Amino acid sequence: MLDIQTHMDFVGQAKAERWSRIIITLFGVIGLIYGAVVQQFSQTVYVLGVGFLISSLITIPPWPIYRRNPLKWQKPVNIEQKQVTSDSSDEGKKKKK
Repeated sequence: MLDIQTHMDFVGQAKAERWSRIIITLFGVIGLIYGAVVQQFSQTVYVLGVGFLISSLITIPPWPIYRRNPLKWQKPVNIEQKQVTSDSSDEGKKKKK
């Protein structure tokens, strides 16, 4: 079926957050200036809304640029082996007492 990735790595999350803040701030400043020039606060809100939509399209989906640093997971530990080892060490401690 479709192989759609649904995750971002930590570096990608930081990058997406940085981009969203930059885009929304930029559109906020532009909207404030434009709204002041035309003397309509509603225009400021519209420009900011467009910035929010653009920011959402760029930063919410997990684009490949946000998945370039995958996590390196530790290898799983065999619990059965650990229990056998700890059980035998517990018996040795009991015998010493």
